[in-house]
Amino acid sequence: MNTMPLVQIHGIDDVRIDDVAIPDVGKTDVLVRVSACGICGSDLGYIAQGGILTPPGVPMPLGHEFSGAIESVGAAVHNLHPGQRVTVNPMAAGSAIGNGGLEGALAPLVLVRDVVGCADAVLLLPDEITDDQGALIEPLSVAMHGVNQSGLQPGQKVLVMGAGPIGLCAVIVLKYFGIDDIVVVDQSDTRLALAKQLGARAIVHASRDNLAEMLSDAHGTLDLMGMPMPATNAFIEATGVGAVLEQVIELSGPGASITVLGVHKAPITLDPLVLLIKELHITGSMAYPVEFPVVVEMLMSGKVDVSALITHRFDLADFMQALAVARDPQQAAKVLVTMG
Repeated sequence: MNTMPLVQIHGIDDVRIDDVAIPDVGKTDVLVRVSACGICGSDLGYIAQGGILTPPGVPMPLGHEFSGAIESVGAAVHNLHPGQRVTVNPMAAGSAIGNGGLEGALAPLVLVRDVVGCADAVLLLPDEITDDQGALIEPLSVAMHGVNQSGLQPGQKVLVMGAGPIGLCAVIVLKYFGIDDIVVVDQSDTRLALAKQLGARAIVHASRDNLAEMLSDAHGTLDLMGMPMPATNAFIEATGVGAVLEQVIELSGPGASITVLGVHKAPITLDPLVLLIKELHITGSMAYPVEFPVVVEMLMSGKVDVSALITHRFDLADFMQALAVARDPQQAAKVLVTMG
């Protein structure tokens, strides 16, 4: 039997590189040879949880931010051909690749199911987009959906809470959409420096700086019942930390929008009176219903440079080292795993 390595979760904090059978390609499926796959913050969460969704006793495959080339296609697939360079929407057709489904892209090959019934599952990569950039399309799409949900317009002022990969991707997307007045908050000097490099106007260290003062200095103030509040139009919360979201609600001024982009695993306290008095607009942002093709256009435009996002590359055989680096915000932003 032909086999390949695949990164899988077997339990809480138990992740391994397993030897598994190479997938069989069904008549409506495509097999993709992976070039590069990113390690996502969601992956770290899945490992800490012991995996999600797969049946009891079945390991959860990892890897959902990836690019590659088509290896083979099923008999009913006529619009895609071996050799074409692609990225894949891992949530299309209900596959949940690397997100609780039965496939994962931290492997040399990954099966993409039912591309005939879901035309947007596989997107061709133009020659101008590199394999590394192709692996960034998924997290950039997550961030773009968050920006779309915020309702921000060119010339408005935004605070991004969290300079992890998704927060940094949000900075890139905001700049592309003509929103330049961006303040970014984080506790990692490394990631704050990246935010500045990617176009943030101002950066704030969460532990050392007074955020309210620095935000008011950067964006000016508005009056709320005789009390000055930062005149920030929108807040993008990309940390998933409840105390941070509560801080954002406290900081926000009249009519501000708050977009919850980070994955929260516990409830927070919300005073409805604050919501009422400030007339806040709070919305969530999940995945990327329409953003994948738009991110391809963004990368093709030449208006953004995403290279600074990628801080480390590791071969699949060194996945455990890659994982250790990805867990350290003082070292890493986006860590890519390549398949050699």
